[in-house]
Amino acid sequence: MPNTSAPSTITDAPAALHAEGVSNDEFRAALSRLAAGVVLVTAQEPPLDPDDPSAPAGEDVGMTATAFLSVSLDPPLVLVSLRNGSRMDELLDEQPLWAVSVLSESQRHVAGRFAMKGRVSDRLLFADIPYLRGEHSGAPLVGGALATLECRTEQRVPAGDHTLVIGRVLTARVPSAEGGPLTYFRGRYRQLG
Repeated sequence: MPNTSAPSTITDAPAALHAEGVSNDEFRAALSRLAAGVVLVTAQEPPLDPDDPSAPAGEDVGMTATAFLSVSLDPPLVLVSLRNGSRMDELLDEQPLWAVSVLSESQRHVAGRFAMKGRVSDRLLFADIPYLRGEHSGAPLVGGALATLECRTEQRVPAGDHTLVIGRVLTARVPSAEGGPLTYFRGRYRQLG
């Protein structure tokens, strides 16, 4: 006789499924098998009062991302996926200029620092990281990155609980040819090879 009793504990309950039939856990597990490069997306908040030169400048903001890709060569376009309501999503909704630093395998600490949940201040996160300011964006470009890009938002596309931000590349530099890329696979930062 088959057991038709209800699950004895919450852990025995089947995972909640979306209308499409896949659970959040199943989706995360499947996509964790896709290796991705790791970048730091940065932008500078506009000054609190742009008409007052003595007003405090806006803070630098940074966010680790693995959902970043090339979209087009002509014109040069890239895409980053931002969680709705995140600080970076809100900033890039009002600030069209931003930058990307493609992190090297030796910059795991940078990726981890800017991926922390509940952090207090981005200003403190940038304190001991060497960077230059982008000539077009004013955003931090991380020293030692494999490549850096400065971008201007061309389009914002709502996509579920994220926004896809498509940016036109204004500058592309390869400041460091040393080392390999930092990658993210099965929930951990990794090195190739």
